[in-house]
Amino acid sequence: MLAIEIVPAEQVERAATIFHRDGFVAISGALTPEQLRKAQAGAQRVIKQQTDADPKRKGNRGSFRYSFDQQIHEPEWQMLVDLPAVLPILSKIWGSEDYAGTGAGGDYSLPGAQMQVLHSDIPDFFRDPYGLVTYRDVPAPFIVVNYMMVEFTRENGAIRFVPGTQRSRASIPTLEEEPQWMRDSIVCAPAGTAVIRDVRCWHGGTANTSAQTRPMTSAGYTAPWFRFGKGEVPRSVLEKMSPTARRLCRYYVSEE
Repeated sequence: MLAIEIVPAEQVERAATIFHRDGFVAISGALTPEQLRKAQAGAQRVIKQQTDADPKRKGNRGSFRYSFDQQIHEPEWQMLVDLPAVLPILSKIWGSEDYAGTGAGGDYSLPGAQMQVLHSDIPDFFRDPYGLVTYRDVPAPFIVVNYMMVEFTRENGAIRFVPGTQRSRASIPTLEEEPQWMRDSIVCAPAGTAVIRDVRCWHGGTANTSAQTRPMTSAGYTAPWFRFGKGEVPRSVLEKMSPTARRLCRYYVSEE
């Protein structure tokens, strides 16, 4: 298990320092008890919808492993976009409040899910023909804030992170190549913990050997200087969100 410091949400400076060092930081107090209960209920509802439609448990991220996909149309995910405990940390990390919300989703694994290969969540967007500059050479372009809906343990498929790899140009190892210390870099923390992560940081799910589903919801944000992809937030949904959430999501609006 990876020894991590879980930082109270009000310790903004400390949280940003750890994020820049490790590529991720665990935060307590991001969700109130009522917000956690609401998020858990939403996660369970969508899990039931997705798994009822997949009786053979093929998953959409491998057997017994699922992405929630874009859930910004659901109120439990809209709530995550503008949490007052999280936004000051993002502002400190980027030195600006002009970052943008891309939507909300997350993932979950069912009992029986196997170890997931280490990966990064964004490709190199520079494509420098001289090979001198890569996306690893700049500050965090894209941050995802994950929210643990249950206690994450070694048994129920907690995520493993390899600290400091957000800037690494090394090749990400395959499962066969991965050293044991990376396999053991598992982040275990209580339900309600938020993990603010640079999506370039190497990470992957672990085997769920428990009898419990392991859900993790999320909201995503791009840096003030970075935009990507298409609009994921329907305008009809945006109009129902708070003024802060509308400002955050303004660059990723879909007219559908």
